Amino acid sequence: MTTPLAKAIMTIIRKDLRTELRSRELVNAMLLFSLLSILVFSFALDLTGDSIREEVISGVLWVTMVYASILGLNRSMATEKEQGCLDAMMISPISRVAIFIGKFIGNFLFTLIIGLLLLPLMTVLYNVLLAQVEMALLLVLGTFGLTSIGTLLAAMSVQTRARETMLPIAMMPMALPILMTVIDASNDILNETSSGNWISVLILIDLVYFLMGSLLFEFVIED
Repeated sequence: MTTPLAKAIMTIIRKDLRTELRSRELVNAMLLFSLLSILVFSFALDLTGDSIREEVISGVLWVTMVYASILGLNRSMATEKEQGCLDAMMISPISRVAIFIGKFIGNFLFTLIIGLLLLPLMTVLYNVLLAQVEMALLLVLGTFGLTSIGTLLAAMSVQTRARETMLPIAMMPMALPILMTVIDASNDILNETSSGNWISVLILIDLVYFLMGSLLFEFVIED
């Protein structure tokens, strides 16, 4: 008898949240990496020119988010594999879609927390108003897409020996459409112009990646 989809998803989410609350390993690692990244960028880049300031800072934010998400996804799925949780879920009477959605939501929440913390930190550090509602909403949509495709690719790369290098190599080309869209949308928001067209494109990409993950996860995880 298969466990109901909603119940299985909630069980996986609770497990991930409980594990992270006990160890704080994943979020702390992602946060430390993100803080070091934005500090390095602040020293390495010349942000004195007002005409390019917004574009550069948007790039810094989203490149940091992409790499932080890769770090989190890699560690999250590797932990599942090392502790035998992935194998336990595979032999449990639950849908593979439930496993994907449960892992996706956990990864989404952890990555979103990092992004929401970066907005006020980068506002203070770079003196550009990133901590605003429009940017937070864009962060939700961008994180949704990154973790949708990232959860699928992390499940694929965790089966390989070189999982630490496989996920970045596989994910960066897939993250590029999201990265280009959110950077352009961020620039429009910071320049106080309409970002509606970019938001529509981003929602479409999110839906495609989420459906792709839901449909392909079963084949990826069992190979």
